[in-house]
Amino acid sequence: MANQHLSSGIVGDPKRLLLELASLHQFSELLPLAVQRLSEASSVALVRIWLTQPPLPNDCSACRLASECSNRERCLHLVASSGRSVTDTNANWQRLDGAFRRFPIGVRKVGQIAATGQSLEVANVEQDQVWVAAPDWIAAERITSFVGHPLIHRGEVLGVLGLFARERPGDSCFEWLRMIADHLAASIANARALEEINSLKKRLEQENEYLREEVQQAAMFGDLIGQAPALQAVTRQIELVAPTNAAVLILGESGTGKEVVAREIHRLSRRAQRPLIKVNCAAIPRELYESEFFGHAKGAFTGALRDRAGRFELADGGTLFLDEVGEIPLDMQAKLLRVLQEGEIERIGEERTRKIDVRIIAATNRNLRAESEAGRFRQDLFYRLSVFPMELPPLRKRVEDIPLLAEHFLNRFARQLGRPRPRLTLANVQELQRYDWPGNVRELQHSLERACIVAADGRLRFDLPTTAAKRQSELSESPSPQRILTDEELRSLEAANIQAALSKCHGKVYGANGAAALLGVKPTTLNSRIKSLGIKNA
Repeated sequence: MANQHLSSGIVGDPKRLLLELASLHQFSELLPLAVQRLSEASSVALVRIWLTQPPLPNDCSACRLASECSNRERCLHLVASSGRSVTDTNANWQRLDGAFRRFPIGVRKVGQIAATGQSLEVANVEQDQVWVAAPDWIAAERITSFVGHPLIHRGEVLGVLGLFARERPGDSCFEWLRMIADHLAASIANARALEEINSLKKRLEQENEYLREEVQQAAMFGDLIGQAPALQAVTRQIELVAPTNAAVLILGESGTGKEVVAREIHRLSRRAQRPLIKVNCAAIPRELYESEFFGHAKGAFTGALRDRAGRFELADGGTLFLDEVGEIPLDMQAKLLRVLQEGEIERIGEERTRKIDVRIIAATNRNLRAESEAGRFRQDLFYRLSVFPMELPPLRKRVEDIPLLAEHFLNRFARQLGRPRPRLTLANVQELQRYDWPGNVRELQHSLERACIVAADGRLRFDLPTTAAKRQSELSESPSPQRILTDEELRSLEAANIQAALSKCHGKVYGANGAAALLGVKPTTLNSRIKSLGIKNA
């Protein structure tokens, strides 16, 4: 390097610049200010900053120096530029899309600085033409020298600061530029750290917002409650598949607790510390699928007022639960399959490709195999999702679990209503077990919630339409009309029934084990009937 003892005024006021840089923490302000201040001197033609980054899609095919590039993983990206032309007063040298917006690392003087981490001064460009990428531009703009410094922070080359001058810089100028480059590297590292912190904070806020919505909206079936063999088989399947990263397809009727199983798989997996993000595919408007899944950039479409992360991005490192996956439109299924295969997403309106690591758990009440054979669901996506299929049994096939589920829901609803828990009698259990429960656990939950609300006297009453219909059907299908009983016969039958209840309860009328509870009447009502019928309660 040839350091000449000439003018040191190229840098202008370096102390002022250092103070200004120290006060800024955003790339949008930091880098433009640095090149603007350094290009204010009349002897400076152009100042540029390149940072090392992975190439964007189509970057390499459009790069002027692609033939000289040996590594397509990282290159120098032009991020700030400022200067003035002596040949074209309308030239805009603040633009970042010129011919040399990218430099392969190790190629030409700028790339060489990034590769070696060594500062470079070309004191006389005319005598060192090997470094010149655009000799016509150098001659037309009367460029005489070039100074380049690597932007190094903690041993890592972050980029290159390059200055093209119409005057040879002196020693002090060269050293001031080195100091500015070092300070700029530290500022860039701090700005990146701050951006990452803000990004993580924003992502945490988005996750918290999503989880608050889930708490408010999710249908709560409790944990996996029951001892039926069919449910125990499901539990064993969960224990087998949870520690793996295999895609799981949960099949079953509506209301059988598919989301509960998905949560249990996630809880027992290695991803338990990361979020489980739910997407109800049946509730998304067709035109918003892509935004909901992959996110969008601000201004990508009408109503996109801010950047928004999609559900895949929120689930990065965790699990994505696609409920009602059979409702996804065919055109969206192709995009979903591509994401699952490549592990990459792009937000709408953004060219940046983001790597994601997401485990997929899907659920449906449809026969997806039949749907795929009929052409209504992509077969390749079906096979991708159904690596480990699980089928949940309907509630009518595990009626022995109804008492446990009922007790669980009654306890929860009593706490929510601030009331004593209503007693679940044997008659209540039998009534619940006689019903078919087409809505499965969800319908049971809602029926018990209604019963708790109306149980002001502590008694549970259920309004189960199928049970009433069965009774009516049994009456209408009777082979012969019933004999009409007289009033005396009815009183005799009632007296015999009450005596049987008193005998079973050892004469006890009141309390949980009393005859009144067994008959389903109030104790005062039973005492009145005992007196009117002349029953002696021994």
